[in-house]
Amino acid sequence: MEILRSDDEMFKKFGQVYMTTVKPNIVKGWHFHKKQSDTIVCIKGKLRLGLYDSREDSETNGEVQEIFLTEDNPVLLQIPPGVYHGWENIDKEEAIVISVPDFLYNYKEPDEIKLDPFKNEISFKWYAKKGG
Repeated sequence: MEILRSDDEMFKKFGQVYMTTVKPNIVKGWHFHKKQSDTIVCIKGKLRLGLYDSREDSETNGEVQEIFLTEDNPVLLQIPPGVYHGWENIDKEEAIVISVPDFLYNYKEPDEIKLDPFKNEISFKWYAKKGG
């Protein structure tokens, strides 16, 4: 699977590439970045992705969105800074996500604002009951 090319319209710059996994019925989220964009694709399994736009100057400020990412229909999705995102595994096997952020992860000062996946003001509700 070709995931992202430097001549793709959505390519900004290269920060790093990483892989994360999600066990069945587990939620990973919510978080957003102040300056980083995340470009993600699910290469194994089925994920239900939640998005919440917290950008004050955005036309979609305050809106939530649900997107399904699956290995059967691989979609490369770019999440801009200021948009909370998280996902849950809705399959019976562990899911695998590849992420290509446009900035390096800074271990001393992470560019990440996190929320509890279940106790927050976002109207999106997860099917799963456990975070991971």
